[in-house]
Amino acid sequence: MSQETLFQIHLVLGYVAWLLCFGAYILPRLRSMGRVEAHRAIATLHSFRFFGLVFILPGVVGPNLPPGFATFAAYGDFATGLLAMLALLTVRVRTLFWPCVVAFNFVGVADIILDYYHAVQTGLPAIAGHLAATYAIPVIYVPLLMITHVVAFYWLVRPPARQTAEHHKP
Repeated sequence: MSQETLFQIHLVLGYVAWLLCFGAYILPRLRSMGRVEAHRAIATLHSFRFFGLVFILPGVVGPNLPPGFATFAAYGDFATGLLAMLALLTVRVRTLFWPCVVAFNFVGVADIILDYYHAVQTGLPAIAGHLAATYAIPVIYVPLLMITHVVAFYWLVRPPARQTAEHHKP
């Protein structure tokens, strides 16, 4: 089986596995939280995206990793991670928190979509072995990141759920 086929299988199954896990364990927990706490939990996950800088760390990735992919992916992840950290730092100032939540989700989704585009344009799936130690990032970590971005955007655009007060009989 070719590197390209293996990479594509891994990528698709990464989404399948995370969707199953997310639906069974993570989404119910997030739904049980308040709106701010759920977005805070998602921001906490994304605050680790500074790790994407590893794509430009010599010795960690193969020497033939396309720079058109690696540099953009590294700095897009770094920017998203910093914005997620900023959201976490501003959680008590809601007028700052919500714009930071929107910003890190917007930058994060754009980064992932553009990384997929650059990967295809540079032929990365055919040379996926050059990802070396970073191979796990796109096939294990990125699917969870994209899923949480989609959920975050969904929750940002829908009206907040109303709390129903219990009606007590006199």
